[in-house]
Amino acid sequence: MAPARFVTDSSLAFLARRLRFLGYDVVVLPGARIEELLEAARGDSRTVLTTSERHPRRFADVTVRHVPREDPAVTLRVLAEANEPAGPPFSRCAECNMALQKRHPLEASGEVPGRVLRSARALTFCPGCGKWYWEGSHIAHLRAWLERALGHPLTAQEDGG
Repeated sequence: MAPARFVTDSSLAFLARRLRFLGYDVVVLPGARIEELLEAARGDSRTVLTTSERHPRRFADVTVRHVPREDPAVTLRVLAEANEPAGPPFSRCAECNMALQKRHPLEASGEVPGRVLRSARALTFCPGCGKWYWEGSHIAHLRAWLERALGHPLTAQEDGG
């Protein structure tokens, strides 16, 4: 099965970020109307994630996944069970969706706190927005949330850390 590629608007930004943490390729188009999402999906071979029930006939060829307005953890589990991610968890930028690159901590000098530089073995860097990521308490909290949502632990093979 090919990795899933999604597009959505900012109403599902929380879900999009959580999917990105799991390694899914999710583009968010802030303020986009349903027609704009459908056009973007058509042009980039993506599935639209939307809370809208509308699906104009001229976009019948575009795959749309209606996302009910319920607990995002439930929606995340349903999507993860039905779709393959583009990469392992924590391998995509939560902000801009780019694939992260592993970098030596010294490359982040002046960009991240000194304590991170002293303790980190490796960092990841987003070439799109310039954001640095490292293993910290925030990742432990996110991992716990994701594991509760999925109903199983992230395995060492799944977890890109």
